[in-house]
Amino acid sequence: MITAKVPPLNPEHVGLIASKFCGSRLEPLQPIGAALYGFSLKQGSPDESALQALEHVMAQRGFVVFKDQHDLSPEELVKSCCWFGGKQVHSTHAVHPATPNYNRDIFRVSNDSSHGILGVGPQWHNDGSFVAGTFSHAAYHIIRVPEHGGGTEFAHQGAAYDALPKETQEYWERLVSVNSNSGVLHPVVHTHPISKRKSVWLHLGMTGAVIERTPSGSLRLLSAEELKKLCRDYQELMQNGLKNGYTIKYEYENGDCIIIDNLAVGHRAAPEAHRPPQEQGLRIMHRVTVKAVEDFAPPFGLPQFMDISGPNPFENSDGGVWQGGGLGFRWDENIHMQN
Repeated sequence: MITAKVPPLNPEHVGLIASKFCGSRLEPLQPIGAALYGFSLKQGSPDESALQALEHVMAQRGFVVFKDQHDLSPEELVKSCCWFGGKQVHSTHAVHPATPNYNRDIFRVSNDSSHGILGVGPQWHNDGSFVAGTFSHAAYHIIRVPEHGGGTEFAHQGAAYDALPKETQEYWERLVSVNSNSGVLHPVVHTHPISKRKSVWLHLGMTGAVIERTPSGSLRLLSAEELKKLCRDYQELMQNGLKNGYTIKYEYENGDCIIIDNLAVGHRAAPEAHRPPQEQGLRIMHRVTVKAVEDFAPPFGLPQFMDISGPNPFENSDGGVWQGGGLGFRWDENIHMQN
């Protein structure tokens, strides 16, 4: 049995938040995350020390659920997201016609096309993998909870790295992913800027290539079989956290608003979240994404972007996968692929 290394809540952070948010209490979720009761995101910007404490909780535990945000407007959600990370939203998505006031910063998703965009996020990923400065934080405000479930799975990517065998850690540290849509490069293993933990990072729906820096220092592309194995191993790693203490399947309650550290946890929609409302009940969620503090840069002197739609740039990688397009390399014929 793997011992997950997700730290407990820091008592200093708990005390500080309680003192600054009068009447609030911060409680750990198990095995990851935390829930904050008695604080409304409708309030003005909190004390900076309290915001820093919340950011550290998100970095260490992955996310915070702000409970009972029933009457939070889209505009108030956007404003509160600007407390964190890069202090402004970074919106890259389409706007669904049902979005209140056609708010450009609200990504409205649903299992009913008349209420929101369908089929979002079925595979493990981090938001904003197609931009250089992948989002620092993301918020998920449940607008309507389906009667029969439809949550989100979150995996702590620092604890997931720790769960890998040493030889796999060393191998993954030599890998760099290339986004199939934009050609942006990101490391498969990085050091989190706040927690300082080595953490894994990969988008299983938008990876068009993976570059390996070999032990001798040369660069090559993973072959189709190697890339399939990497993606399957990553999928298994995320799912294994459900039994090994670093992944949670979170079922939403009315009023929940989750804010994640997007470099600390990967996530995916639970499979039942995409079932039709006739089976599952209507599900509606508003997502807001926050600008990065800095670009998520690749190692080994590689550029931030490469032309994924052009020819294979690595002469020594005949047979390596180099695939552009809206969706990534299909590593399993039986899965649903969508951004």
